[in-house]
Amino acid sequence: MKEFIGNNLIAKLKPKSKAYDIWDTKLTGFILRVLPSGSMVYRCEHARGKRITLGKTTILTPAQARDEAKRILGEAIIGVLPSHSKRVRHLTLENFFTNEYESWRKANRKNGKDDLRRLKVNFVDPFGKLALTEVTPMVIERWRTKRINDGIKATTVNRDIIILKAALTKAVEWGIISTHPLQKLKLFKVDSASKIRYLHSEEEKCLKNALQSRDEEIKAARSRGNAWRAERDYDCLPELALSAFADHLTPMILISVNTGLRRGELFNLRWQNVNFEQATLTVVGDTAKSGKTRHLPLNAIALKILKEWRQQAQSSEWVFVNDKTGGIFTHVKKAWRNILKKAQIENFRWHDMRHHFASKLVMAGVDLNTVRELLGHADIKMTLRYAHLAPEHKAKAVERLVD
Repeated sequence: MKEFIGNNLIAKLKPKSKAYDIWDTKLTGFILRVLPSGSMVYRCEHARGKRITLGKTTILTPAQARDEAKRILGEAIIGVLPSHSKRVRHLTLENFFTNEYESWRKANRKNGKDDLRRLKVNFVDPFGKLALTEVTPMVIERWRTKRINDGIKATTVNRDIIILKAALTKAVEWGIISTHPLQKLKLFKVDSASKIRYLHSEEEKCLKNALQSRDEEIKAARSRGNAWRAERDYDCLPELALSAFADHLTPMILISVNTGLRRGELFNLRWQNVNFEQATLTVVGDTAKSGKTRHLPLNAIALKILKEWRQQAQSSEWVFVNDKTGGIFTHVKKAWRNILKKAQIENFRWHDMRHHFASKLVMAGVDLNTVRELLGHADIKMTLRYAHLAPEHKAKAVERLVD
């Protein structure tokens, strides 16, 4: 889109779901970028694919931004790159995060909100005044050494550094800095294969018994409460005695262990994505971590649960609706913590139900590529962590050496 960048244009522009650019009709390389948040920033493309941010429209006038763009373009012609200028060398991590990266991350990454929180707490708050080029391996090495000494797991530290490196990679792509300051920083080596946590048969039985017991207790409490209300001519709440479940928790957990859905995929599941006739469930790309749609077959248990929950659940496009907000769930931490305590299960996260699903498949003899497809892994490397649970193929391989 091309238009003359001036006050009149800025006044009439509206934000969209994704950021978009307007190129100036009089100065080639002068750009106005409109972010989903409604903020607008001036940018300058000084070489093919190399852009630099000049500032927000709330700080610079169009004329001031145009003059700055002319200066940068003029320097670029004689070989002086903007990344070598004083202004860019002293662009701080905090300014980059606030003015550039935050809006892009929210618009382009499904887990952007949580990643931005971790980025701010771990890096922007302590190192925000440093220039991007001053965020060196030594600075981060000292930071992560302290974290490890404080008892933080290496996997957690690695995850935080990956988020920071991704942000700085964008700074390089956008021409804000010429080289990645953490390019040579290596992550801690961790043994991912030993971290798989799944439920043993006795634990799985305890979890199901705890869920059943919880449902019965809630149903009994509802019946007692309604009897109390009826005696006083109060309106009664919907009776639960004849319902399959007391609330959302049991179907949520049983669907998770039988499908391997990620928590976000489960919370965002719509009824239109459940095909009862073909016994399939569709995870659409908008809610999948990989961004790709996948189709999952439903086993008899999952299909039965969804049919029973469909009859019981309130009318909504969502499979699981938060009664308090009327929208989708963002977490079920308290209920999850309580059911684990009731089942006497320790060191088991919600995400571990996904590991449980995959582990049970592998131990049942399902090949790793099929497991990969069911989990929605983009790379088989992610699925190989479960390979040690199926030692049969290795045993057969070495048995060939026996005459």
